[in-house]
Amino acid sequence: MIRTLSVAAALVSTVVLAGCNAAPEAEAPAATEAAASAIAITAPWSRETSEGQKAGGAFMMIANTGSAADRLIGGASPVAVRVEIHTMVMDGDVMRMRELEDGLEVPAGSEVLLKPGSFHVMLMDLKEPLKAGKKVPLTLTFEGAGPVEVALEVQSAGAMGHGMGGGHAGHE
Repeated sequence: MIRTLSVAAALVSTVVLAGCNAAPEAEAPAATEAAASAIAITAPWSRETSEGQKAGGAFMMIANTGSAADRLIGGASPVAVRVEIHTMVMDGDVMRMRELEDGLEVPAGSEVLLKPGSFHVMLMDLKEPLKAGKKVPLTLTFEGAGPVEVALEVQSAGAMGHGMGGGHAGHE
């Protein structure tokens, strides 16, 4: 009787393990869709903020080396209550920030520069000031690629970044 139970248990184990091995194949299409966009972030930075300042900007180069467009749709950081994607628009003679409700498209095979006075990420309702010389964790969320983690290098208040002042083809 004990030998019969051992053989039966071995057969059940084999069937269960065979079922487990089949699961990754069922997930393959999702992995293929995510692989269509290949997001790379370079030179992520922010400016230091003063005590009591409630928002800070984040800037970087986003490259999509994949074969499908992707979209930056949000993010999260432990130093902010929320993260928003913004642009700057002219309203008469006044330049105003505006949240991009649908996020920011990153075309396939292209780069998008996030810089002061243009597209940028906003860290809203800061929990603490951003201090020069520190690194700030930021998780960017893309529609296709999913979450991408970066560390913002906090620079002095007047900083303009890492020499990415424009002139790059393919920027939005």
